[in-house]
Amino acid sequence: MSIAFLKKALSALVFFVGTMCFAQDPAVLKSVSELYDSNYNMDFEPIAELTYPKVVEQLGGKQKFLEKLDSDYQNEKFRKRLQLTAPVFQVNQPKTIEGRQFCVVSYRNPTRYFYENKMDAAEMNKEVEQWKRIASTKEVFGEPNRNSINVKRISKFVAVSDSSTGGQWKFFNLDDLQQLEIFNELFAAEKTQLGL
Repeated sequence: MSIAFLKKALSALVFFVGTMCFAQDPAVLKSVSELYDSNYNMDFEPIAELTYPKVVEQLGGKQKFLEKLDSDYQNEKFRKRLQLTAPVFQVNQPKTIEGRQFCVVSYRNPTRYFYENKMDAAEMNKEVEQWKRIASTKEVFGEPNRNSINVKRISKFVAVSDSSTGGQWKFFNLDDLQQLEIFNELFAAEKTQLGL
């Protein structure tokens, strides 16, 4: 190999590693890992602390927010369980827009919903179609032996750092339709700039 080739290869490697290090903001990665782990373990207090304050406020305060999370995971209809213990997060490069910092995080997030009442084939097909709409994915599968629905989607969190968060990264979970609605209300212009 020539020295010129080695220099080019080394330069490309340094650029790639530098780009990956810059894109994988350590503070965002640490916080999103904690957020996911708390969701996986159904430990709702840390989720409330890591959620963008306006979300908690608009959903009725911390206690109501915690009750909502509990109901999202276990209710009269189903029990929700995340399937990955350690997802791979794609952390985009943070962007500053109108004095706020934003960072979009995406990851594969297979989730299983175990239904409390036994479903027949027609009921299961109806639930599959409903989850396809809710999760915006075609990868939804009925599992008759488990009486469950398996939803495979790419999930997104949006981290925001601004004066209301004390400069800390706080998150919107865009899988949650209410949080998505609040994000759209607060950051409609920014959403386009973030490619969402």
